[in-house]
Amino acid sequence: MHVYLVGGAVRDQLLGHPYHEKDYVVVGATPEHMLAQGYQPVGKDFPVFLHPETKDEYALARTERKSGHGYHGFEFYTDVSVTLEQDLIRRDLTINAMAMDQNGTLYDPYGGQRDLESRLLRHVSNAFAEDPLRVLRIARFAARYKTLGFKVADETLQLMKQLAESGELQALTPERVWKETSRALMEPHADEYFEVLRACGALKVLFPEIDALYGIPQRPEYHPEIDCGIHTMMSLQQACKANYSLDVRFAVLIHDLGKALTPQEEWPRHIMHEQRGIQPVTEVCDRLRVPTNTKQLAIVVCKEHLKCHQALTLKPGTLWRLLQRLDVLRRPERVEAFIQACECDSRGRLGLENRDYPQSRYVLEAMELVRSIKAQDLPPEVKGPDIGEMLIERRIKALGELKSKHHAEI
Repeated sequence: MHVYLVGGAVRDQLLGHPYHEKDYVVVGATPEHMLAQGYQPVGKDFPVFLHPETKDEYALARTERKSGHGYHGFEFYTDVSVTLEQDLIRRDLTINAMAMDQNGTLYDPYGGQRDLESRLLRHVSNAFAEDPLRVLRIARFAARYKTLGFKVADETLQLMKQLAESGELQALTPERVWKETSRALMEPHADEYFEVLRACGALKVLFPEIDALYGIPQRPEYHPEIDCGIHTMMSLQQACKANYSLDVRFAVLIHDLGKALTPQEEWPRHIMHEQRGIQPVTEVCDRLRVPTNTKQLAIVVCKEHLKCHQALTLKPGTLWRLLQRLDVLRRPERVEAFIQACECDSRGRLGLENRDYPQSRYVLEAMELVRSIKAQDLPPEVKGPDIGEMLIERRIKALGELKSKHHAEI
């Protein structure tokens, strides 16, 4: 029985990249051996065990064979005769197909260390094309390691194209697509995930609404980058740069879907694109089974982002109604996330990435102001429905004073 550290922990250790999870492969053991040593079984399709103390995963060495469609269509074989090399060759990338024994000796039968040095994401074998999930995984690795200069190898990108064209991607469950995408969105360069998917043709299969944005022009005086798809990725870059939450990043990603529905004769203007975008944003969220809070923020950012850009000139009553629609009294955190997404939209433009966005400070101040005006501060003689009306009056009046103060400072 031989135990090896495998996969991401080995890769990131060699890169000097932080890692938290450790996975091990066990060669020459049976399930009975593992159970006798106190390991806890957790694998459904093949034998995986948790270490009795560290709770790290230990999987018996295995081989696999394609037996159906999708990423579930595999038959696994485990036996004491399965070698380390046989186990490693079934992995996706060479940089993930390395192992290290307990003495620190590296086992690298497929050139993973060489590809680490060359900054290449390269498949281990042609069996790569049997698993459609690997298209998303490679795109996610590209998003994670772009800062280090990693690129997808040409031959690997070709296999990804074959997978995109084969119809295999449709076998991925919505939950799996969302899991990989949500993880990719939290990488330092989430935009690279979507760029790689686009390069191999997977974006138009899995995210046709985003793919449709490319080639759509915008007014150059507002969008020097012109292209809607490029603007979307630049906005997402801003969200990553600011280290905003998953909800904000996803909202930024799909905030402009309505522009793909603008009639061509209206280009490069996109009047009413916020309203047009509500349906495709909702459809994307429903199709991927996006969490409710994530979906709600995405819809409100799509629908209201221009109002945030116009905040400094909005009438006090209009600003109050915007804050109401954002659920300012119950969910101030949603207002903050909304402002962050709008800020990314404003800065996701060529040459304007570092411009000031005073609307952020203004709307945040407006939020705090209206939330500070409470029913207990009203005169005691105010009763019943009059309470609500007076609260609204006082809040709108306070927003008017805020606006006057702001313009006086300018």
